[in-house]
Amino acid sequence: MDYETVLARDLGASLRGLGLNILVRDVMAEVEILAQVFDMKAHQVSKDFAIMRYGAQLFQVHADATYAANPLLSVLPDMPPRGAGIEIRLYDTDPDDAVLRAKAARLTVLQEPTDKPHGLREAYILCHDGYAWVPSRPKIVR
Repeated sequence: MDYETVLARDLGASLRGLGLNILVRDVMAEVEILAQVFDMKAHQVSKDFAIMRYGAQLFQVHADATYAANPLLSVLPDMPPRGAGIEIRLYDTDPDDAVLRAKAARLTVLQEPTDKPHGLREAYILCHDGYAWVPSRPKIVR
């Protein structure tokens, strides 16, 4: 599927399994951060919408204004954090590299890269809308 030209109805009809849609105040700014910090690929980027690819995974970013008729808009807080309680885990992203890029982008690093008992090295990074992005890799055993 060509994500640059696919029509909304065709994209929607093709989606299967678990989906992720992130509501943000500024789509362009969020897309820039996701590409810069996590090496994601963006398609059909506009002020209202973007299709994001992380490896083989696909998800969407929508501006608040696109949800005017959606009941979810009424429960969004005016100020971040919006995503409190959810972790968006990126298992194929080096946390050390991501934290360096996150700091350059002036994002909040909640936790520096840390080796965890469950076998992963991970960090916690908040985007400007307050979502917790967790770059993770298996920790190196020496």
